[in-house]
Amino acid sequence: MSTDFNREKLKLKSLSERTSKVDSSLLFRNPQNKETVEFVRSLPDILAVKDMKKLARAMIKAKNTGASRIFMYGGHVIKCGLGPLLVKWLQNGTINCLATNGAGTIHDIEMALFGETSEDVEAGIKDGSFGMWQETGEVYSKAINTAYINNLGLGEALGNEIIRREGNTAISPLAAACEAGIPLTVHPALGGDIIHPYTSVSWEKLAKGAEKDFDLLGERITQLTSGVVINAGSAVVMPEVFLKLLTSAINLGYDISDITAASFDMIRPYRPLNNVVFRPTRALGGERMVLTGHHELMLPLLDAFLEAEEGGNE
Repeated sequence: MSTDFNREKLKLKSLSERTSKVDSSLLFRNPQNKETVEFVRSLPDILAVKDMKKLARAMIKAKNTGASRIFMYGGHVIKCGLGPLLVKWLQNGTINCLATNGAGTIHDIEMALFGETSEDVEAGIKDGSFGMWQETGEVYSKAINTAYINNLGLGEALGNEIIRREGNTAISPLAAACEAGIPLTVHPALGGDIIHPYTSVSWEKLAKGAEKDFDLLGERITQLTSGVVINAGSAVVMPEVFLKLLTSAINLGYDISDITAASFDMIRPYRPLNNVVFRPTRALGGERMVLTGHHELMLPLLDAFLEAEEGGNE
């Protein structure tokens, strides 16, 4: 069946023509004072505060024992300026595996290499320019070609490409994970990201890199006994990927139990609550937390709880 829908004719624009909503001046900055610890200790020890303390303690315990500390996230976490926070957690060992969807990588690339991200979607729909950005596609295409040739996962290839182009590694989880030798796995939903319409971006190569990352995240999940898994802002992709990998690990004979599972989101979506938090902990034992609120508030607050629990007595 013939069609006139020819993506080779797409008209891409330069990022220099785009007005973005987020730039480097808006990003998370690490507080360097004892007032943060005192603030955390002043909070009432009930409900969400108690859950946040419990989660922070579980993360510290898992770090000390070497169990997996997996942080899964959607693109909104990076759009909200929290790339530097994830870099901090990578560098201090709070987490030893990051996993994200395609959007999480696109915002990371744009921030690290071009200093801004998050376009006006409605305006872009009106004139057909939404997502049509030459530089973003160029970086992605180069990275997945490298991944394909060298049998790399998407996360490693994208992180290496940011480093090769001398991007800002201090705000890029992709690049920081590469530098630290820690896996950052990428799990795209084909057709769902702005780079997928570009004919320069091969779906075949994208899928091969994603399969490599699928297995890499699975390896980290095999070490999840007495560990921690957190999902922040991925309503569908990461919860579905996690559940398939968790059951695959058990099917392969790994004994997984005593999981601490938490969901961070602005609402209480079905899949994160069931696929990450409730079903796994009911089946395998462990603790569960559902912490509802804006990422730009809740994740720095978790960091403050970690500081209070781990370093507050120094």
